[in-house]
Amino acid sequence: MLTEQTVRKIWHIFLNALPILIMIVLIPLISNDIVLTLAYLIVIVFALMIEHKKHDMRVMIFGFFIMIVCEWLFISTGVETFQRNSLFGIMPLWLPFLWAYGFVAIKRSIEVLNS
Repeated sequence: MLTEQTVRKIWHIFLNALPILIMIVLIPLISNDIVLTLAYLIVIVFALMIEHKKHDMRVMIFGFFIMIVCEWLFISTGVETFQRNSLFGIMPLWLPFLWAYGFVAIKRSIEVLNS
């Protein structure tokens, strides 16, 4: 049986993941990578305006840059390929922004689980 506290935690984790779900839904709907990146920035800014926690920006910046490096490694070894390659000619421009906010959502979910 789920306790009220458990249900609240699940709901809070879902709300933290909702911007990511919205960003994923936008991928097939917006074919222009620049427009999609701008849409991601709007979603991220809106999500951070609703709730901004300590170190969110640090985690987001870390996630942005570390995932560019990781994706580059995956691509250079042939593990991944992209049809949309607007960033450095190898990956979609919007992908590091999706990962960056993903790091924030993971951080927040861990905080919820630890509370």
